Amino acid sequence: MIEQVCVTETLLEAAKEVFETMIFMNIEKAADQEAKMDGTMFLGTITFKGGIEGCLSISMEEACGIAVAKNMLCMEPDDDIPDEDLADAIGEVANMVMGSVKTRLQDTIPNVEISIPTVICGRVLKNNMGDCSTKAVLRVNIEEFDAELSILCRSKN
Repeated sequence: MIEQVCVTETLLEAAKEVFETMIFMNIEKAADQEAKMDGTMFLGTITFKGGIEGCLSISMEEACGIAVAKNMLCMEPDDDIPDEDLADAIGEVANMVMGSVKTRLQDTIPNVEISIPTVICGRVLKNNMGDCSTKAVLRVNIEEFDAELSILCRSKN
C-alpha cells in the first residue's frame, strides 16, 4: 500500500500539472486544511482498479467550477456556460488529474485501470469506501477559490 503522504504529494503535483497546462489557472495547497466549503458544490469523481482500487475526487464550490470550466473551454468570464458543458469540464478535470496520478504511480502500482468520470451537483458532497481504506484529502486554492482533492483507496486483497 502506498503511504498517505506519498499520495497527497502525488495528488498535488498531478493537479498542478493539469491546472497550469490545461486550465491555465494556478492551484496551491491551502494554508487552512480544516476550512469547510458550503453552498452548491460540484463533485467530479473517477474510480480506478488494479493493484489498488479506489476513487479520486475533486470537489469545488459552484463559482469555482464555473471559472474552471470557462478557462478550460477558453470562454470569456461573462459568457454563459450550459450545464452539460460545465459537468463535462469538471468530469474531464477529474479524468486528467487521475491520468497524471496514474502516470506518477505506474512504477509503484502498475496496471491501474480508470473509469469514466461522474459529476454530481449538490450540498455537502462526500465519498466513502468504508473500512480498510486510506483517504488522502488536500484542501487547495484554485486562484481565489477553495476546492478539495481526495483519493480514497485500498489494497486489492
